[in-house]
Amino acid sequence: MRPRGDWPAWTSLSGKRAGLALLAALTLTASLFVAWLWHRHAHPQGVRLGLLHALTGPMAISEKPMVEAELLAIEEINAAGGVLGKRIEPVVADTASDAAATARQMEKLLTDDQVAAVVGCWTSACRKTVKPIVEQHDSLLIYPMAYEGLEISPNIIYTGAAPNQQVLPAVNWSYENLGKRFYLTGSDYIWPHSVNAIVTDQIRALGGEVVGESYITFGSLDPSETVQKIKAAKPDVILSTVVGDSNAPFYRALREAGLSAKTAPVISFSISETELQTLPLPDIAGHYSAWCYFQTIDRPENQAFIKKFQSRYGTRRVLSDVMETAYFSVALWARGAERTKSLAPDEVGQSLEGLSFNAPEGIVSIDPYTRHTWRSFNMGQIRGDGGIEIVWSADYPIRPVPYPRSRSMKDWEGFLANLYRQWNNSWVNLPAKSGAAGRP
Repeated sequence: MRPRGDWPAWTSLSGKRAGLALLAALTLTASLFVAWLWHRHAHPQGVRLGLLHALTGPMAISEKPMVEAELLAIEEINAAGGVLGKRIEPVVADTASDAAATARQMEKLLTDDQVAAVVGCWTSACRKTVKPIVEQHDSLLIYPMAYEGLEISPNIIYTGAAPNQQVLPAVNWSYENLGKRFYLTGSDYIWPHSVNAIVTDQIRALGGEVVGESYITFGSLDPSETVQKIKAAKPDVILSTVVGDSNAPFYRALREAGLSAKTAPVISFSISETELQTLPLPDIAGHYSAWCYFQTIDRPENQAFIKKFQSRYGTRRVLSDVMETAYFSVALWARGAERTKSLAPDEVGQSLEGLSFNAPEGIVSIDPYTRHTWRSFNMGQIRGDGGIEIVWSADYPIRPVPYPRSRSMKDWEGFLANLYRQWNNSWVNLPAKSGAAGRP
């Protein structure tokens, strides 16, 4: 826009007035549009918030508890008066652990249900599948899962950890405390492949060695080939991005192959307190897990969170990083709406930038430059009773760096594009005979 004293020479006083009148009309139109967006999402019965997670399929074991945490946050907000004087009405949708199903559900949430925003997704394959849909509708997705980074969207707030907040601190700690020879394994889709590329750069920079890398088909219960490769490589440390139902047979096969937590400890970036409830302790005890949050964090805010959750869902229930992240993601969205006094997705998204919240793990803040979240870091070791003991913690919340500096942004984007092409325009690599191109 031109400075006021830089109008063209031919502009007359009446022309200026006409221009100002036009500007006023455009301002009014914009205001009316924002008001329309507000009312579009403010239904008579309340404000609709989409919760998009796997309730069935291989990822349900991890994602069902996230929905419970989100519903708890909604109940608390409604008890305090709701958002902008309206109750939040959750609209829960099942991804069925399938990217194609996730896309259909997202389209329904945004068009038929007309939700104000969506909190959800676990796998990066699902997030990348719905990203263009969210952007097309100019809506807002809050993604509460640690992931590979390598992405920034004006329509997504990333509340889970970027690699420099979860994976790389774990690699550094492992290098200093466990050994210098690493084996990388994971489920065969975009997150593990990306994480392992980032990890490989870091290990080489430290002077360590990657002695092997292999993948397990998503949802597969047969990790035998990978376990045999690990045994042959004789690593000091195994870094695992295996997810969902594949974890149980993976840890069992390691134990049966003689690979114990003492001889070849696994650092998992997906196993949390929730998954431990379904895994045999002889297979898992002594191994490690790396997250921003563990239930054993000693803070009054965390004790209050645990008490509220267990009062709602049962005293024997445990909490995990993704549950805490899902919980405070809903709380942050509500605060963003209150801060901007609007439900319009773009208004709320901008309002969230720079916003902080005293979460159970500590203070979390949305970075205004990357739309990612400053997070804590903790390294935990799995105890014989199924709990997780924190063995090391970062002193302060870590600033998110979505694009690791080991390569240029252009190189990282080329890396992702190559994987997508190699996997027949999909974010998951499945055997051709499976015919399930949408998973996970």
